[in-house]
Amino acid sequence: MFAVVYLAFGLLTWFHASIPWWLFIPLGAYISTLHSSLQHETLHGHPTPKLWLNELLATPGFWLWIPFRVYRTVHLTHHQDENLTCPVSDPESQYVHPEVWAKMGPIGRGFRWANNTLLGRLLLSPWRATIWSLRRLGIALIEGDRAVLTAWAIHLAGAAVVLGWAIGIAGVPVWLYAITFVYFGLSGSLLRSFLEHRARPESRERTVVVEAGPLLSLMFLNNNLHVLHHNEPGLAWYRLPARWRERREELLAYNGDYRFAGYWQVALNYLVWPKEHPSHPGWQRSATLRGANRAMAEPAGTR
Repeated sequence: MFAVVYLAFGLLTWFHASIPWWLFIPLGAYISTLHSSLQHETLHGHPTPKLWLNELLATPGFWLWIPFRVYRTVHLTHHQDENLTCPVSDPESQYVHPEVWAKMGPIGRGFRWANNTLLGRLLLSPWRATIWSLRRLGIALIEGDRAVLTAWAIHLAGAAVVLGWAIGIAGVPVWLYAITFVYFGLSGSLLRSFLEHRARPESRERTVVVEAGPLLSLMFLNNNLHVLHHNEPGLAWYRLPARWRERREELLAYNGDYRFAGYWQVALNYLVWPKEHPSHPGWQRSATLRGANRAMAEPAGTR
Protein backbone atom coordinates (compact mmCIF):
# COMPACT_ATOMS: atom_id res chain seq x y z
CA MET A 1 0.00 0.00 0.00
CA PHE A 2 2.89 2.36 0.71
CA ALA A 3 4.28 1.55 -2.74
CA VAL A 4 0.91 2.20 -4.38
CA VAL A 5 0.46 5.53 -2.60
CA TYR A 6 3.96 6.82 -3.38
CA LEU A 7 3.65 5.71 -7.01
CA ALA A 8 0.25 7.41 -7.29
CA PHE A 9 1.66 10.60 -5.75
CA GLY A 10 4.62 10.55 -8.15
CA LEU A 11 2.48 10.00 -11.25
CA LEU A 12 -0.16 12.54 -10.26
CA THR A 13 2.36 15.29 -9.58
CA TRP A 14 4.46 14.46 -12.68
CA PHE A 15 1.46 14.65 -15.01
CA HIS A 16 -0.33 17.47 -13.16
CA ALA A 17 -0.21 19.79 -16.18
CA SER A 18 -2.23 17.27 -18.22
CA ILE A 19 -4.90 16.78 -15.56
CA PRO A 20 -7.74 19.34 -15.16
CA TRP A 21 -7.76 21.01 -11.75
CA TRP A 22 -11.24 19.73 -10.93
CA LEU A 23 -9.90 16.17 -11.19
CA PHE A 24 -6.39 16.80 -9.84
CA ILE A 25 -7.59 18.30 -6.54
CA PRO A 26 -9.90 15.44 -5.44
CA LEU A 27 -7.39 12.80 -6.59
CA GLY A 28 -4.56 14.52 -4.72
CA ALA A 29 -6.67 15.02 -1.60
CA TYR A 30 -7.64 11.34 -1.67
CA ILE A 31 -3.99 10.25 -1.95
CA SER A 32 -2.94 12.62 0.84
CA THR A 33 -5.67 11.34 3.16
CA LEU A 34 -4.83 7.74 2.30
CA HIS A 35 -1.19 8.40 3.17
CA SER A 36 -2.27 9.85 6.52
CA SER A 37 -4.22 6.64 7.12
CA LEU A 38 -1.01 4.71 6.47
CA GLN A 39 0.76 6.95 8.97
CA HIS A 40 -1.93 6.01 11.48
CA GLU A 41 -1.19 2.33 10.82
CA THR A 42 2.50 2.85 11.57
CA LEU A 43 1.64 4.53 14.89
CA HIS A 44 0.18 1.19 15.97
CA GLY A 45 3.21 -0.88 15.04
CA HIS A 46 2.64 -1.71 11.37
CA PRO A 47 3.87 -2.82 8.95
CA THR A 48 7.08 -3.95 10.72
CA PRO A 49 8.11 -4.34 14.37
CA LYS A 50 10.96 -1.84 13.78
CA LEU A 51 9.92 1.66 14.85
CA TRP A 52 12.63 3.42 12.84
CA LEU A 53 11.65 1.60 9.65
CA ASN A 54 7.97 2.40 10.09
CA GLU A 55 8.86 6.05 10.66
CA LEU A 56 11.03 6.07 7.55
CA LEU A 57 8.17 4.67 5.47
CA ALA A 58 5.65 7.20 6.79
CA THR A 59 7.70 10.43 7.00
CA PRO A 60 6.49 12.98 6.20
CA GLY A 61 2.80 13.15 5.51
CA PHE A 62 1.91 14.84 2.23
CA TRP A 63 -0.20 17.23 4.32
CA LEU A 64 3.01 18.45 6.07
CA TRP A 65 1.31 20.01 9.10
CA ILE A 66 2.59 17.74 11.90
CA PRO A 67 5.77 15.71 12.49
CA PHE A 68 5.30 11.96 12.64
CA ARG A 69 6.74 11.64 16.16
CA VAL A 70 4.48 14.38 17.53
CA TYR A 71 1.48 12.73 15.88
CA ARG A 72 2.46 9.38 17.39
CA THR A 73 2.77 10.78 20.92
CA VAL A 74 -0.54 12.63 20.69
CA HIS A 75 -2.44 9.75 19.17
CA LEU A 76 -1.21 7.03 21.50
CA THR A 77 -2.15 9.25 24.45
CA HIS A 78 -5.60 9.57 22.89
CA HIS A 79 -5.91 5.77 22.96
CA GLN A 80 -6.25 5.75 26.74
CA ASP A 81 -9.95 5.05 26.38
CA GLU A 82 -10.87 5.93 29.95
CA ASN A 83 -9.91 9.55 29.11
CA LEU A 84 -11.62 9.79 25.70
CA THR A 85 -13.15 13.24 25.04
CA CYS A 86 -11.70 14.69 28.27
CA PRO A 87 -10.63 18.28 27.41
CA VAL A 88 -7.53 17.99 29.61
CA SER A 89 -6.21 14.45 29.21
CA ASP A 90 -7.33 13.56 25.67
CA PRO A 91 -5.16 15.62 23.28
CA GLU A 92 -7.52 14.87 20.38
CA SER A 93 -10.64 16.02 22.19
CA GLN A 94 -12.71 18.65 20.38
CA TYR A 95 -14.59 19.60 23.55
CA VAL A 96 -13.99 22.80 25.53
CA HIS A 97 -13.70 22.88 29.31
CA PRO A 98 -16.77 24.73 30.66
CA GLU A 99 -14.54 27.25 32.46
CA VAL A 100 -12.77 28.03 29.17
CA TRP A 101 -16.14 28.25 27.41
CA ALA A 102 -17.43 30.70 30.02
CA LYS A 103 -14.51 33.06 29.33
CA MET A 104 -14.74 32.86 25.53
CA GLY A 105 -15.87 35.85 23.54
CA PRO A 106 -18.39 35.76 20.69
CA ILE A 107 -15.74 35.10 18.03
CA GLY A 108 -14.28 32.12 19.89
CA ARG A 109 -17.70 30.68 20.59
CA GLY A 110 -18.80 31.27 17.01
CA PHE A 111 -15.75 29.41 15.75
CA ARG A 112 -16.42 26.49 18.07
CA TRP A 113 -20.05 26.26 17.02
CA ALA A 114 -19.06 26.38 13.34
CA ASN A 115 -16.35 23.79 13.96
CA ASN A 116 -19.03 21.45 15.30
CA THR A 117 -20.73 21.38 11.90
CA LEU A 118 -19.28 19.09 9.25
CA LEU A 119 -18.82 21.93 6.77
CA GLY A 120 -17.10 24.06 9.39
CA ARG A 121 -14.84 21.21 10.45
CA LEU A 122 -13.71 20.58 6.87
CA LEU A 123 -13.12 24.25 6.07
CA LEU A 124 -11.88 25.71 9.37
CA SER A 125 -10.05 22.95 11.21
CA PRO A 126 -7.15 22.61 8.73
CA TRP A 127 -6.15 26.15 9.77
CA ARG A 128 -6.70 25.39 13.45
CA ALA A 129 -4.64 22.19 13.28
CA THR A 130 -1.76 23.95 11.53
CA ILE A 131 -1.74 26.79 14.07
CA TRP A 132 -1.81 24.23 16.92
CA SER A 133 1.21 22.43 15.44
CA LEU A 134 3.20 25.64 14.90
CA ARG A 135 2.33 26.79 18.42
CA ARG A 136 3.66 23.50 19.77
CA LEU A 137 6.88 24.09 17.82
CA GLY A 138 7.15 27.60 19.28
CA ILE A 139 6.78 26.26 22.82
CA ALA A 140 9.42 23.60 22.11
CA LEU A 141 11.82 26.30 20.87
CA ILE A 142 11.27 28.41 23.98
CA GLU A 143 11.55 25.47 26.39
CA GLY A 144 14.34 23.68 24.51
CA ASP A 145 12.29 20.49 24.17
CA ARG A 146 14.75 18.28 22.33
CA ALA A 147 12.29 15.50 21.58
CA VAL A 148 9.88 17.81 19.78
CA LEU A 149 12.68 19.72 18.04
CA THR A 150 14.20 16.45 16.83
CA ALA A 151 10.81 15.40 15.53
CA TRP A 152 10.56 18.67 13.60
CA ALA A 153 14.09 18.32 12.20
CA ILE A 154 13.25 14.86 10.82
CA HIS A 155 9.92 16.16 9.56
CA LEU A 156 11.46 19.13 7.73
CA ALA A 157 14.08 16.91 6.11
CA GLY A 158 11.34 14.63 4.80
CA ALA A 159 9.22 17.60 3.73
CA ALA A 160 12.16 18.95 1.73
CA VAL A 161 12.30 15.67 -0.20
CA VAL A 162 8.55 15.65 -0.88
CA LEU A 163 8.38 19.31 -1.90
CA GLY A 164 11.64 19.02 -3.82
CA TRP A 165 10.01 16.37 -5.97
CA ALA A 166 6.49 17.80 -6.26
CA ILE A 167 7.37 21.47 -6.71
CA GLY A 168 11.03 21.50 -7.71
CA ILE A 169 11.06 18.58 -10.17
CA ALA A 170 7.45 17.88 -11.17
CA GLY A 171 6.65 21.60 -11.23
CA VAL A 172 3.41 21.58 -9.27
CA PRO A 173 2.57 25.21 -8.35
CA VAL A 174 2.94 25.94 -4.65
CA TRP A 175 -0.69 27.12 -4.37
CA LEU A 176 -1.97 23.94 -6.03
CA TYR A 177 0.07 21.68 -3.74
CA ALA A 178 -1.10 23.63 -0.67
CA ILE A 179 -4.77 23.46 -1.62
CA THR A 180 -4.71 19.84 -2.79
CA PHE A 181 -2.40 17.85 -0.56
CA VAL A 182 -2.22 20.05 2.54
CA TYR A 183 -5.64 21.70 2.91
CA PHE A 184 -8.03 19.18 1.37
CA GLY A 185 -5.81 16.26 2.31
CA LEU A 186 -6.21 17.25 5.94
CA SER A 187 -9.94 17.88 5.41
CA GLY A 188 -10.29 14.26 4.30
CA SER A 189 -8.98 13.02 7.62
CA LEU A 190 -11.18 15.51 9.46
CA LEU A 191 -14.21 13.97 7.77
CA ARG A 192 -13.36 10.67 9.46
CA SER A 193 -12.63 12.18 12.86
CA PHE A 194 -15.59 14.60 12.88
CA LEU A 195 -17.77 12.54 15.23
CA GLU A 196 -15.50 9.62 16.11
CA HIS A 197 -15.98 10.28 19.81
CA ARG A 198 -18.76 11.70 21.96
CA ALA A 199 -18.90 12.51 25.67
CA ARG A 200 -20.72 9.76 27.53
CA PRO A 201 -20.44 8.51 31.14
CA GLU A 202 -19.41 5.03 29.94
CA SER A 203 -16.14 5.12 28.00
CA ARG A 204 -17.23 2.20 25.82
CA GLU A 205 -20.11 4.32 24.44
CA ARG A 206 -17.86 7.16 23.29
CA THR A 207 -16.57 5.66 20.01
CA VAL A 208 -18.49 5.54 16.74
CA VAL A 209 -18.67 3.17 13.80
CA VAL A 210 -19.47 4.46 10.30
CA GLU A 211 -20.27 1.66 7.87
CA ALA A 212 -18.93 3.54 4.86
CA GLY A 213 -18.77 2.39 1.26
CA PRO A 214 -15.62 0.90 -0.31
CA LEU A 215 -14.14 4.18 -1.62
CA LEU A 216 -14.05 5.97 1.73
CA SER A 217 -13.33 2.80 3.68
CA LEU A 218 -10.19 2.37 1.58
CA MET A 219 -9.19 6.02 2.01
CA PHE A 220 -9.50 5.61 5.78
CA LEU A 221 -8.03 2.07 5.72
CA ASN A 222 -11.18 0.87 7.50
CA ASN A 223 -10.58 3.17 10.45
CA ASN A 224 -14.19 4.24 10.03
CA LEU A 225 -14.87 1.01 11.94
CA HIS A 226 -13.56 3.04 14.82
CA VAL A 227 -15.05 1.23 17.80
CA LEU A 228 -13.35 -1.94 16.59
CA HIS A 229 -10.06 -0.10 16.17
CA HIS A 230 -10.20 1.20 19.74
CA ASN A 231 -11.21 -2.25 20.97
CA GLU A 232 -8.36 -3.97 19.09
CA PRO A 233 -5.86 -1.23 18.20
CA GLY A 234 -3.17 -3.67 17.12
CA LEU A 235 -5.30 -5.22 14.38
CA ALA A 236 -4.00 -4.38 10.89
CA TRP A 237 -6.30 -2.39 8.60
CA TYR A 238 -6.90 -5.23 6.13
CA ARG A 239 -8.13 -7.51 8.94
CA LEU A 240 -10.73 -5.06 10.26
CA PRO A 241 -13.66 -5.80 7.87
CA ALA A 242 -13.74 -9.55 8.54
CA ARG A 243 -13.34 -8.95 12.26
CA TRP A 244 -16.15 -6.39 12.14
CA ARG A 245 -18.47 -8.90 10.52
CA GLU A 246 -17.65 -11.37 13.30
CA ARG A 247 -18.21 -8.90 16.15
CA ARG A 248 -20.73 -6.44 14.69
CA GLU A 249 -23.68 -7.13 16.98
CA GLU A 250 -21.44 -7.44 20.03
CA LEU A 251 -19.69 -4.12 19.35
CA LEU A 252 -22.90 -2.25 18.57
CA ALA A 253 -24.26 -3.38 21.93
CA TYR A 254 -20.92 -2.40 23.49
CA ASN A 255 -20.90 1.16 22.14
CA GLY A 256 -24.60 1.88 22.71
CA ASP A 257 -25.38 1.58 18.99
CA TYR A 258 -23.37 4.70 18.18
CA ARG A 259 -23.47 4.04 14.45
CA PHE A 260 -23.95 5.74 11.10
CA ALA A 261 -24.80 3.95 7.86
CA GLY A 262 -22.31 6.06 5.91
CA TYR A 263 -20.80 9.52 5.67
CA TRP A 264 -23.82 10.58 3.63
CA GLN A 265 -25.83 10.19 6.83
CA VAL A 266 -23.28 12.22 8.77
CA ALA A 267 -23.53 15.00 6.16
CA LEU A 268 -27.31 14.83 6.08
CA ASN A 269 -27.49 15.32 9.84
CA TYR A 270 -24.62 17.72 10.50
CA LEU A 271 -23.42 19.44 7.33
CA VAL A 272 -24.53 22.88 8.57
CA TRP A 273 -26.04 21.95 11.95
CA PRO A 274 -23.80 21.52 15.05
CA LYS A 275 -23.60 17.93 16.22
CA GLU A 276 -23.58 18.99 19.90
CA HIS A 277 -22.62 21.77 22.29
CA PRO A 278 -18.87 22.54 22.17
CA SER A 279 -18.58 22.51 25.98
CA HIS A 280 -17.93 19.14 27.58
CA PRO A 281 -21.20 18.09 29.28
CA GLY A 282 -19.75 15.94 32.05
CA TRP A 283 -17.06 18.07 33.59
CA GLN A 284 -17.12 19.35 37.14
CA ARG A 285 -15.81 22.89 37.53
CA SER A 286 -12.14 23.08 38.56
CA ALA A 287 -11.80 19.29 38.27
CA THR A 288 -8.31 17.96 38.68
CA LEU A 289 -6.90 15.46 36.23
CA ARG A 290 -7.56 12.69 38.76
CA GLY A 291 -11.15 13.85 39.08
CA ALA A 292 -11.72 14.11 35.34
CA ASN A 293 -12.86 10.55 34.83
CA ARG A 294 -14.97 10.69 37.98
CA ALA A 295 -16.68 13.80 36.61
CA MET A 296 -17.38 12.06 33.32
CA ALA A 297 -18.62 8.94 35.07
CA GLU A 298 -21.01 11.07 37.16
CA PRO A 299 -21.97 13.81 34.68
CA ALA A 300 -23.45 17.04 35.91
CA GLY A 301 -25.92 16.91 33.05
CA THR A 302 -26.37 15.92 29.45
CA ARG A 303 -27.26 18.04 26.45
